[in-house]
Amino acid sequence: MTNGFFDVNMWEKAWKEDMTTGVNKMKGAGIDPTHSFDDKASKFNEQAFNEEGRLRTKRIMNWLEGQGVTFKDASILDIGAASGGFSVPFAERGAHVTSVEPCLPLVELLKGNIAGITNGNVEVVPEPFEDIDVLAKGWRNAFDIVFISMCPAIVDWESVEKVLSCARQFCYISLSAGPREHSLVNEILPLVTDQTLKTGHSEMAYLLHLLYLKGYSYGSLVTRETKFTEVTKETALQEVMSGLHMYNLPANERNREIVVDYLERTYSSDKIVIQQGGRFGKVLIQLQNQNMYTRENL
Repeated sequence: MTNGFFDVNMWEKAWKEDMTTGVNKMKGAGIDPTHSFDDKASKFNEQAFNEEGRLRTKRIMNWLEGQGVTFKDASILDIGAASGGFSVPFAERGAHVTSVEPCLPLVELLKGNIAGITNGNVEVVPEPFEDIDVLAKGWRNAFDIVFISMCPAIVDWESVEKVLSCARQFCYISLSAGPREHSLVNEILPLVTDQTLKTGHSEMAYLLHLLYLKGYSYGSLVTRETKFTEVTKETALQEVMSGLHMYNLPANERNREIVVDYLERTYSSDKIVIQQGGRFGKVLIQLQNQNMYTRENL
């Protein structure tokens, strides 16, 4: 057991083959992670730029600054930039941002959100990061900061190395640090299955352990975050049926009838408040000394 704990190859293999990670669960449910927000772009944009979303962004940026990150005149690669929830405030602080986002509805919103920024600038790259040749783009060690938050481009250690290869000084990675929570799905799951549902492994556990084993310098933070959204019964039905896929439960007519009946019996109003959240990990990897060590040993 002790030998396995320090076996880098074992941990890399375990992460790659773990079918309970978020991205693999989506793929197993027939959901393309790259385009999972295509029909939710407007709602996602609203949540990113409302008061709660801006406060969350400010908290993360303040934490980064407390770790020695500066944004003014920095070159930043924002992978999975969405509609610019971070790209916009980075640029407003004087950074030169390259925003990678493959979802075209989010790209259009991003272009609108960056209009009028004068302190910094944002270049939009509408491609999946997974498909980008870092060397061909000239991105190897090209950015002061690489920022990637809750993006499906992170699937295993190999994908982490690709992200790290673009950074000169810092790399920020945010991943789930436990099961995602959806209050309505949690209410209905016992009605449609008698199986014991496994929470699975945490991507954050793999990331932190491999960073430790490989000798990286990093600081980490785990927070519990919750948001409340009010939706119609029809939207709630769609969210629950989609949520069943993530647990490998069929979105068939039987389960649909169970969900519809539950919603009608439990909620008298057409509006339902849903609580979503979970634990999320944030890691800031410091690469100055790491890159120096690598160069000296080439």
